[in-house]
Amino acid sequence: MTNLLIKIFVKDKDNTSNPAVRGRYGILSGCVGIAVNVILFAAKFIVGVITNSISITADAVNNLSDAGSCAVTVFGFKMAGKPADDEHPFGHGRIEYITAMVVSFIVLFMGFELATQSIDKIRNPEDVKFSLVGAIIIGVSIFGKLWLALFNRKLGKKINSPAMTAVVADSLSDIAATSVTLIALVLSYFYPNFHIDGWLGIIVAGFVLKAGYGIFKETLNSLIGEPPTKEMVEKLEQKILSYDKVTGIHDLILHNYGPDKFFGSVHVEMPSDYDVLYSHDIIDNIERDVLSEFGILLSIHYDPIVVNDDRINDLKVIAEDAVKRISEDLSLHDFRVVDGPSHTNLIFDVVVPRKFPLSNDDLMAEISSEISKSGTNLFAVMNIEHTFV
Repeated sequence: MTNLLIKIFVKDKDNTSNPAVRGRYGILSGCVGIAVNVILFAAKFIVGVITNSISITADAVNNLSDAGSCAVTVFGFKMAGKPADDEHPFGHGRIEYITAMVVSFIVLFMGFELATQSIDKIRNPEDVKFSLVGAIIIGVSIFGKLWLALFNRKLGKKINSPAMTAVVADSLSDIAATSVTLIALVLSYFYPNFHIDGWLGIIVAGFVLKAGYGIFKETLNSLIGEPPTKEMVEKLEQKILSYDKVTGIHDLILHNYGPDKFFGSVHVEMPSDYDVLYSHDIIDNIERDVLSEFGILLSIHYDPIVVNDDRINDLKVIAEDAVKRISEDLSLHDFRVVDGPSHTNLIFDVVVPRKFPLSNDDLMAEISSEISKSGTNLFAVMNIEHTFV
């Protein structure tokens, strides 16, 4: 069914890097979600009224809020697909994050409302009337929500969408909540005077609130700025290092303006004695190929380094060994040597992981001490950096 819907409603379905195609996936997800949730709301609401069950009625209203969330998703994808303009030169892709944030607020609001109604039901209990038709309808709705979750997960993976991830999380919480509702209805058949409906409503509210908080937290991280995945960084580094004359890279920074819309910068080390025009041509090729293969608009800073001087290479090994003796997680770059009448300065940058146990001052003192063991006239002049990826 999912593949059929994609084939019918998503033109050029495999070109997911195209904002227009991405928008079609989002609109399909939202429209299907609206249709499924409206049907479930109508069926559950009728059952809730007939059985006098607050948990079923609350679950029905939750489906109606889900339909509203899907409408927000449709609007968000329409806006996120707009091209860049003078006011937004990087495009409108981050609207998708805002869409997911709005969905989280709707889910949280419904969770609080659900909890309030359930508490009232605990204080003023009423008998729940068992209905076989109602139990069947609720059971069918669980399978409907499961299909919707799998449907959105598949679409979300195709376009790496946080908004669809939010919808999947919401659907899974609905499955748990509706399962609890079904349990309440079945228990009412065996224990008609056992007023557990309100308590199970609290459990339903807990599932909804947990899902809303999870969506909010994940979306907030995206809005504030998260590091790229380790897999993306490794693939990008391997790609850049595969080019002729590229001996190293450092200071890689990647940030996004929407899912799969990345901008970045990196320093690329190349031999200083290589023709600068050829080096520039290689850098142009890297930028163009990275944009084509990864969709990342990359700006490269060229770092010329000395590679054919045995003395400098030996001193660099001394510095690298000193750094690695302190921690294998440390690395250095931009190594230079400045000789003076009484001592030699080894100048370099040290890349330090975040949450490293030593302070910057203590680390520099340790490295200076290790380097001085290799020669009394060697002094380390360092700059401490923290990675962004």
